[in-house]
Amino acid sequence: MSDPWLTIIGIGEDGLAGLSEASRKALANAETVFGGERHLALVDVGSRGRAWPVPFNADAVLTCRGTPTVVLASGDPFWHGAGAGLAEKLQAGEWIAHSAPSTFSLVAARLGWRLELLVCLGLHAAPFERLVPHLARGARIICLVRDGKAASDLAKWLSERGWGASTFWMFAALGGPRESVRECRADSFADDHDGALVTVAIEAMGGQGIPRSSGLPDDLFVHDGQITKRPVRALALSALAPRPGERLWDVGAGSGSISVEWALCGGTATAIEPREDRVANIRKNAAAFGLAHRVAVVAGRAPEALAALEAPDAVFIGGGLDSAMFDAIWSRLAPGTRLVAHSVTLETEALLGELHQRHGGELMRVEIAHAGPLGRYRSWEAARPVVQWSAVR
Repeated sequence: MSDPWLTIIGIGEDGLAGLSEASRKALANAETVFGGERHLALVDVGSRGRAWPVPFNADAVLTCRGTPTVVLASGDPFWHGAGAGLAEKLQAGEWIAHSAPSTFSLVAARLGWRLELLVCLGLHAAPFERLVPHLARGARIICLVRDGKAASDLAKWLSERGWGASTFWMFAALGGPRESVRECRADSFADDHDGALVTVAIEAMGGQGIPRSSGLPDDLFVHDGQITKRPVRALALSALAPRPGERLWDVGAGSGSISVEWALCGGTATAIEPREDRVANIRKNAAAFGLAHRVAVVAGRAPEALAALEAPDAVFIGGGLDSAMFDAIWSRLAPGTRLVAHSVTLETEALLGELHQRHGGELMRVEIAHAGPLGRYRSWEAARPVVQWSAVR
């Protein structure tokens, strides 16, 4: 289509003055202009303007299909903006976009930061815990937040978790005549700015981020004792070999520690657990690590609970495996899917031995002992041996 009916325009606080000639022409010719109330005020399109529905719904734009239409969005519409959501509903030739500098670009330019080295997050409607995987000493992070109160809440959240020494900037109305910048430590931030259009930049200091290696400390997880212990978890994750974008089935998830560590590697996980109290623990752990959007929880027992799930790239079975469960799971796996199963009982160990003989893979018996007190001395305290079978379908 040589003449797209929809133009997506990124606009900054400088309004019409910051728009390209192509953007201004599209605005002049548009029969309908969608945008937030602030966007519409910046371009003064009168009766042609239509405020976004609340909550946001791109379908409103589709009712104008075939007539000249403009959508206004802040900065770069394809970075935490409406652009991608609209483009997904349209054919390639139906739309054209003219982007402005994103808020992230403007902040990086004000601070002299290398944009390619930053973490950029949209926290308008997401919990602050999304920061957890990214917080490390010296990390530079830019966050879009709702308003001044949200910025104040974020500073308090950081301080409560040991990051109060972080340098904390709050930017308002970036790129326009009302632009303002405040800088302080997170633990001394007191906000009296009630307006929207607030962005926060953080240079993390004072705290200690979570390790990047597999096998996080057990005490980082809420659990009732049903948890794949750290050394064994590290071995399981090594065999599962997580990769960004891959999906895991965590069968008999217990505390969900395997799911959490898988998701920290950039994948998504579905944790299947029959006990409601443990389901609650899994949800708490996923939320604490900022991974509730990456770890889904299914309350039920395998294999029945797997019926409606999308096929995985890997499966971990932490306990309760029997022949019927294995047959039901194995038959659903696509070639190349990785499966790792653990056993601490003689019965399941015998089954894993049979499966290894039948399907190959690697069978390993792990025995771990920790030093503990014995009178005035120390001795080894042995944990139950764990048998691990790993194979590729």
